[in-house]
Amino acid sequence: MATTTTNRNLCETCRKVKGVSKCEGCSKTFCYNHFVDHRQQLNKQLDEVEVTRDLFRQTLSEQTSESQNDILLQQINDWERNSIDKIRQTADEARKLLLKYTAKHITGIEIELNKLTDQLRQNRQDNDFVETDLYRWINQLIQLTDELNKLSKMTIRQSSRSLINKIYVDISIISSCWMEINANTRWLQNGITVAGDNERGNRLHQLDRPWGICIDDDEQMIYIADTSNHRILEWKYGATNGRIVAGGNGPGDRVDQLNNPKDVVVDKENNCLIICDEGNKRVMLWPRHNATNGQIISSNVRCAGLAMDDDGCFYVSDCKTHEVRRWRIGDNCGTVVAGVNGRGNHLNQLNCPSYIFVDQYYSVYISDEKNYRVMKWIRGATEGIVVAGGQGKGNGLAQLSCPRGVIVDQLGTVYVVDCENNRIIPWSKEAKEGTVVVGGNNQGKQLNQFYHPEDLSFDREGNIYVVDCSNDRIQRFNIDLTSS
Repeated sequence: MATTTTNRNLCETCRKVKGVSKCEGCSKTFCYNHFVDHRQQLNKQLDEVEVTRDLFRQTLSEQTSESQNDILLQQINDWERNSIDKIRQTADEARKLLLKYTAKHITGIEIELNKLTDQLRQNRQDNDFVETDLYRWINQLIQLTDELNKLSKMTIRQSSRSLINKIYVDISIISSCWMEINANTRWLQNGITVAGDNERGNRLHQLDRPWGICIDDDEQMIYIADTSNHRILEWKYGATNGRIVAGGNGPGDRVDQLNNPKDVVVDKENNCLIICDEGNKRVMLWPRHNATNGQIISSNVRCAGLAMDDDGCFYVSDCKTHEVRRWRIGDNCGTVVAGVNGRGNHLNQLNCPSYIFVDQYYSVYISDEKNYRVMKWIRGATEGIVVAGGQGKGNGLAQLSCPRGVIVDQLGTVYVVDCENNRIIPWSKEAKEGTVVVGGNNQGKQLNQFYHPEDLSFDREGNIYVVDCSNDRIQRFNIDLTSS
């Protein structure tokens, strides 16, 4: 602890001047005697910190040795055992039913065949039959043959209802706790290029006007809607090039093609990607690994943005109908959760909704692009709330100009890509205006500039990833560790 001596200050304790020392930690001054007391008090507080540390280490050791994992592993084991038992029971029931019906059916045929045999034998012995008897016996044989053939027409069918509910490990609580953003958090103003920025092109280290992004921290992957290359790229953290995981076969409407994909999200439960295939007016499901084509799960929708909630539902914004719908895979028609009142600027209307975000309470945040605002629609609401912009098009801190990507942190702060102003703007709860966190330095390709940014996302540590569309790159802005 550094000290400085002065004759102009009084001791904080005795209010006397006896040659005093200043504590650099608390900026208070003490005489020599009371400075020693102050140091002893600090040492006592340090002892308390160490005791608390030791107690926490003990708790950590107990968690490591006994661990919640034992409980969770037991739950997994129980699910496995119960699932196997249910499968075996269902299979046994199906086998018993099959064998029972087959035996009964064949027994009935054998009885009728024996009756026919007795008739033929008796009539041959008596030599007493005519043409009509022959026709009758032939028809009986045909009927018996048809009955026997019915067995070959039996099939095994699967119910549309799940026999077993799939389980998965929900680590969302662990993931979110790493993202510690507070009111004092700041980000470094120069970004780091993590994908692209190798001139515009279609090689694996290049991008061509990307629009959407999705971060998978667990796999350490960035998924990029490489729009003008008509493909989705998977880009490993720290890699110098990406890997095509969807599309990449030129623009088209085949199930192995995409046409100007605008957004992508990861469905971890089903281990697939959901893709906003805007040029084909459809939403596609595409397996994440080694898939050569996707599956159309929604058609005739001018999709501009996607999001998923914690229940596995996905949300689609439609810039043609000016609404947002919630879907489950397999649905024929989604449920409208925002809009539905046609194009307009009232609170129950939208005008070309684009990117969307769903929070843990199922509230939907929508970039209402041509109304120059971001709307929050609480679950079940008939109208939205303006949470950013809404003051007309402009570059003031209370205005937005073509809002695009939107995301909300755990404090409820809304971060929005202000595309035409080339900046990222956060709006805290009930704020009248936002603040610029990165960008806002005019259009350009320097590390502190954007050229039509489109989308953004956070990683687990709270670093911001921005799709810098017309610069054909993805930028990461790290948290300034001195700010938090």
